[in-house]
Amino acid sequence: MTMKVVVENLTGTLFYVQVGKEATVADLKREIEAQQKLPYHRLILILDTDSDDRHCSRLMNDDADGVLLVDYGVQDGSHVYVFLNPLDDGSTNHLFELNWCDSLLG
Repeated sequence: MTMKVVVENLTGTLFYVQVGKEATVADLKREIEAQQKLPYHRLILILDTDSDDRHCSRLMNDDADGVLLVDYGVQDGSHVYVFLNPLDDGSTNHLFELNWCDSLLG
């Protein structure tokens, strides 16, 4: 079985990536790299996680490359934002974990 993930880049362009139900964060990054010709090692992915009472987002950082997408809550039709790490120093270290919700912001 597969799932189709909606991916949005900084310009607001939407594209779709099809991955298997057992796909990892790394698998999704590889598909984005192949489709959009973006460097895998610079990709930053943020999952848009709507819930009934709030709008949240969750960073899928480099430490999570081996984590299954379903463990992050990714499912068929999920929306992921893709950004490029502006520092191309070869580092895969990110010093923060990002989770935020609209209800917490205001």
